[in-house]
Amino acid sequence: MKAAVLEDNNWIEDAVATIDAISLAHEVFTADDLRREMRPPAHKNWPGKALATARKEGLIQAVGYQTSTSKSRKHGVTRTWARKTKREGTP
Repeated sequence: MKAAVLEDNNWIEDAVATIDAISLAHEVFTADDLRREMRPPAHKNWPGKALATARKEGLIQAVGYQTSTSKSRKHGVTRTWARKTKREGTP
């Protein structure tokens, strides 16, 4: 597994930037949108980690849940996200 991690050192950083862009383009979005926009992650947990990082950075906030459209998720429930209107550190 360590070899897979070393293949794409910037995936999470790139994903957070993509999440920021998606949040500008869509009022509400999910990890399914991130998966469509990004290259495949080396580890299946990376999309969730990227969303958690974006939340911790104050870029996005959780707003609800919906059924996933991803075949790999088998119509499981996924969280919906929206851009934070007032970002941390802004007046």
